[in-house]
Amino acid sequence: MKKFKAPRKALSDLDADTVAAVVMAAADIALIVDRRGVIKDIAMGQAGLSADLDPDWIGRPFGETVTSESQPKVRMLLAEGDKSDLAARQVNHPGRGGSTIPISYSLRPLGTDGLRLAVGRDLRALADLQQRLIEAEQSLERDYSRLRLAETRYRLLLQSSTDPILIIDAVSQKIVDLNSGAAKLLSAPPQRLIGQAFGEGLKPASLRAFLEWLAALRTTGRAETLRVRFAADDAEHRVSGALFRQENVSHVLLRLIPSTATVAAQSDNPMRIADLVRALPDGIVVTDGDGRILGCNRAFLDLAQLATEEQARNESLERWLGRPGVDLGVLLANLKQHGTVRLFATSVRGELGSSAEVEISAVAVGAPTESAYGFAIRNVDRRRGAESRPGRELPRSVEQLTELVGRVSLKDLVRETTDVIERLCIEAALELTADNRASAAEMLGLSRQSLYVKLRRYGLGDLDESSVNTD
Repeated sequence: MKKFKAPRKALSDLDADTVAAVVMAAADIALIVDRRGVIKDIAMGQAGLSADLDPDWIGRPFGETVTSESQPKVRMLLAEGDKSDLAARQVNHPGRGGSTIPISYSLRPLGTDGLRLAVGRDLRALADLQQRLIEAEQSLERDYSRLRLAETRYRLLLQSSTDPILIIDAVSQKIVDLNSGAAKLLSAPPQRLIGQAFGEGLKPASLRAFLEWLAALRTTGRAETLRVRFAADDAEHRVSGALFRQENVSHVLLRLIPSTATVAAQSDNPMRIADLVRALPDGIVVTDGDGRILGCNRAFLDLAQLATEEQARNESLERWLGRPGVDLGVLLANLKQHGTVRLFATSVRGELGSSAEVEISAVAVGAPTESAYGFAIRNVDRRRGAESRPGRELPRSVEQLTELVGRVSLKDLVRETTDVIERLCIEAALELTADNRASAAEMLGLSRQSLYVKLRRYGLGDLDESSVNTD
């Protein structure tokens, strides 16, 4: 606060009418109250305010003109009114029609006779802006939730399909997305396959037929099922596709179906499936419809730190899962609705206090009224350790970000998302400018020094100290 240097010199000749006019010009409402807080006079600088308030306040205590929750604030304002550094306090006056009108008052003494001046500011415009801001934030949050729900449904549909499914760019044939079945068919991790041309894995004759089939699909929007052979194992598959557009780019949804399947008969296998399940290094648990354990293998007993299977039988699987009351409920709800769950991230707590990060895949078997659930529980502690890199390297895709949900806070997740978007924008600018960093910095609205700092942060390009320190 900055005060007048010589108020007595400049304002000493002002009469009461001039002072009253100045107060009315500076305030939306002004009250003169005595020592007991009784209103002696009132002035309103806004015509709309006088229409919304009952002006019959003269002779009434200040506290009776406000709502019940604002009365303690008025008492505090009157009790501290002689202090020159008193902060303004907001109170609510009852208005006509059942509304409330927020006013911010500052109280100042007037002379030595005990009268004080309460200068008020109408806060309705500010309250309206705050309400509009809250409504806009709620609308954005609803849109964000719908987008996340659509993304979750898309991922669930894609990964729950038993057939290999890929999404490719209709022009370049580059793989945009795929499910685990397609990755298994192409014998490579999904991260390596994304960005590669789908036709690279086909035999030459099948590649020519596929290119002609793709051209017909782009032209007419539909094409008959195509038979192709992959170079890796010479296996024949039927390919069906659907054309769609996203962000002005044409994509093709490919579904691959094996033409023939050779499955060894179970009776010809000398080792029974039950023996295989018991010997698996991943934990296997079978439960009833309520999640109570009917049986499990040795690997699960090791995770749960149990000596015998009888210790686990008839107990709820929730007893050993990481988030009691949450994880098992989510798993059972998805199994009842979809029949399968893949790569559900959680942890398993042992009876002796140990804890292990795990991924759970599950399936429902049997009629809905008598269903049983099978859970495959894989210990990923070693993999998580390998994935944790020094310097908190940023995730490079939406998939890696969604894997962090439940393991990091929303605040950290939003910060990671912002960094991913910043890195993608820088990569796009470098690609558009053919790696001309000066032009890329101008396109992004950054100085060259700032761009070099971000390039070093994200590990983009080869930078030496001289280039970073050059403006």
